[in-house]
Amino acid sequence: MSKIRIKLFSLAMICSLMIQAQHTKEMTKEPEHKSEKEWMQELDPEQYQVLRQCGTEAPFTGKYYKHDEKGSYHCAGCGAALFSSDTKYESGSGWPSFYAAIDGDAVKKVLDKSHGMIRTEIKCASCDGHLGHIFNDGPAPTGMRYCVNSLSLQFEQK
Repeated sequence: MSKIRIKLFSLAMICSLMIQAQHTKEMTKEPEHKSEKEWMQELDPEQYQVLRQCGTEAPFTGKYYKHDEKGSYHCAGCGAALFSSDTKYESGSGWPSFYAAIDGDAVKKVLDKSHGMIRTEIKCASCDGHLGHIFNDGPAPTGMRYCVNSLSLQFEQK
């Protein structure tokens, strides 16, 4: 190759790497950092107990358990979009259930060894708020059941 072609190829590779790095930076969500005092002021006591202290609402009591409107479910802590009504289904568990998150990066999974069990906790990737747990007994196409507390959600109608 001529020196000009080598330089052009090198320049193209550098540009490609810079674009990829910027895209990766945009896709990486840094959790929203607030003090516990700020969270206590922004959330009602029940939401605080679920979102910030990994609590659970009683089954069959949440406002989104028997909810079938079309739209999207967002984090009650920070407003990040988490689930679509298109993936919501009746699991019989007593909590709103979804077979997929709205975006692969919207929800993060964390090993949970509390209460003498080994489960996978789901948290909002934007604010680290506790949402519920994920299980592998859901319907097709994913086979997953995102079991979510209504208190950790807010709904936006289409």
